[in-house]
Amino acid sequence: MEEMVSEEAAVAADDTHGAGDLKETDHGGKWEPLIDTLIVFILAVASVAAAWSGYQSARWSGVQSASWVQASSARVESSENYTYGHQLMLADLDTFTNYVDAYLTSNTAVADFYETHFRSDFLPAFDAWIATDPFNNPGAPINPFVMPEYLQPELQRSAELATQADALFSKGEDANQTSDDYVLNTVFLASVLFFTAFAPRVKWFPARLGLVIFAVGMFSLGLYHIATYPIH
Repeated sequence: MEEMVSEEAAVAADDTHGAGDLKETDHGGKWEPLIDTLIVFILAVASVAAAWSGYQSARWSGVQSASWVQASSARVESSENYTYGHQLMLADLDTFTNYVDAYLTSNTAVADFYETHFRSDFLPAFDAWIATDPFNNPGAPINPFVMPEYLQPELQRSAELATQADALFSKGEDANQTSDDYVLNTVFLASVLFFTAFAPRVKWFPARLGLVIFAVGMFSLGLYHIATYPIH
């Protein structure tokens, strides 16, 4: 009987000693509820933020594709207008050259024929050039093509489309960069989810706390990016 009592006393002493050791080593016990609440909050918000970043990345990728397609279309149209404008310029030059030849050879009928067949876009420049008395005035402009009145709507349209294409291409580049930024932010937030979910498995409280603090830092950076990045 005495031996049984002694054994029970020894077991109780061991249990008391073990509880004391546990109490001494569990320095983070009072912080556990706060840590757990923080972990749940980060996991919930980071999941939504990561999904939002992925969604925005896809949206901006669509903007980039659409902008580059529009830029390509504008460049093709610009090239077509440029080619057509120069073809019309060659036609104006050919008609004007024939007019001058007929005028200088005193072939009035032929000169009048070519003059009546000038294009409407060429006539203002021709009339302004004739007003300078070019056949008798050595200081007159050499031909109507150097006159400010000579305008080529097709070439002007070509220049406008080229400028538009450049703007659309730049817009696509900006959208592509924004899409890449959102992808990188998604990686940040995915890392937050990993470290936050892994933290409770770490038994040593200082290491667990360090993981949570690190996750909070990356989480804050991810939210900052979402707050400052453009939204589409």
